[in-house]
Amino acid sequence: MRFLSILGFVGAAMSMVGLWQERALLAGGWLGQAVQVLAVGLMLWARWTFGRRSFHAAANPTAGGLVTTGPYHYVRHPIYAAVLYFTWAGALSHASPLPILLAGGVTLGLALRMRAEEHLVLQRYGEYRDYAARTHRVVPKLL
Repeated sequence: MRFLSILGFVGAAMSMVGLWQERALLAGGWLGQAVQVLAVGLMLWARWTFGRRSFHAAANPTAGGLVTTGPYHYVRHPIYAAVLYFTWAGALSHASPLPILLAGGVTLGLALRMRAEEHLVLQRYGEYRDYAARTHRVVPKLL
């Protein structure tokens, strides 16, 4: 699972670099820019709620208990959600095949990472099963 987590991270990061190189990461219109500002706000709120825990390339669960407050009350992966909202707002505002394909690469990479991370977190925190049953991953019925 750790390998899949790293693979997902690398795939998402490479796709985001591709969007940057295509000048399609930052939204061009006011609606896309508003979505991106809200996405940054969501990410900051999630990081603040998560506390001093650090990022792990292999999505290793951190000590300190399962976080289910703040944005984690509404979605299980608010940081990944913020990255996806930001990415898709940029790609859709430059709607052409390559940006859409690259945004799909970000989505696929983060979906892999979320699945691997959930498996690892469940091993450490048994209460994650109940939390996952009542909280959407990112977007209800889609991801």
